[in-house]
Amino acid sequence: MELQTIIEKAWENRELLKEKDVQISIKTVIDDLDTGKIRVAELVEGGEWKVNDWVKKAVILYFPIQKMRTIEVGPFEFHDKMALKSNYAKHGVRVVPHAVARYGAFLASGVVMMPSYVNIGAYVDSGTMVDTWATVGSCAQIGKDVHLSGGVGIGGVLEPVQAAPVIIEDGAFIGSRAIIVEGVHIGKEAVIGAGVTLTASSKIIDVTGDEPKEYRGYVPPRSVVIPGSITKKFTAGEYQVPCALIIGQRKASTDRKTSLNDALRENNVAV
Repeated sequence: MELQTIIEKAWENRELLKEKDVQISIKTVIDDLDTGKIRVAELVEGGEWKVNDWVKKAVILYFPIQKMRTIEVGPFEFHDKMALKSNYAKHGVRVVPHAVARYGAFLASGVVMMPSYVNIGAYVDSGTMVDTWATVGSCAQIGKDVHLSGGVGIGGVLEPVQAAPVIIEDGAFIGSRAIIVEGVHIGKEAVIGAGVTLTASSKIIDVTGDEPKEYRGYVPPRSVVIPGSITKKFTAGEYQVPCALIIGQRKASTDRKTSLNDALRENNVAV
């Protein structure tokens, strides 16, 4: 609570950023994010997700108190305000060259990073694969045993501070080149097909019943989702615009580790 109070005061009065104790408090929050002691968003009683706005504020305030510096990694050179994450072996994280995670991102033991990128404030839980050229944006929350396939884009969010981050719950499978941004929430063990784009305004239509059921910003647990299109009227005529279609559910009879791919193949969708 003391940290939160200091951060909130500095957020309202940026002159306080010049004070040493304020800078130490901000850096303490980033340290705690890096080690997973605190999170930008967390699952609370009742199955709801709570966004900790003050933690996001601390991430934003961290930028102006940091100075640009050169970071050398062998023959590679970077010029940035943020340090790179380190001590992967100690934390049981596999990092394949040229994967990069920024300091202030949490990677749990058992995470595998193929050549990919994880930004500050993100939380990636155990057993998750961040596949080649996938990106995990600032403050995104990725659960246990998630597979982010090649080229997946998980959007980040810092401002507005009240905006929810993208949340991918345990066991979800995100297909190649899928884009998930603007605080979209993917339920537990859902399967998102290759090339699906989900924003806060995207229509997500469940077509498995007698009548379509529409969602926005949320994919229910165990749903199998593919790209789709719907007709929309414009002044110049009627045109097809993108949407996402829920076409089925992962089957409980299928082993969980293989059902990620099987759920798509059973519905004749490319993995």
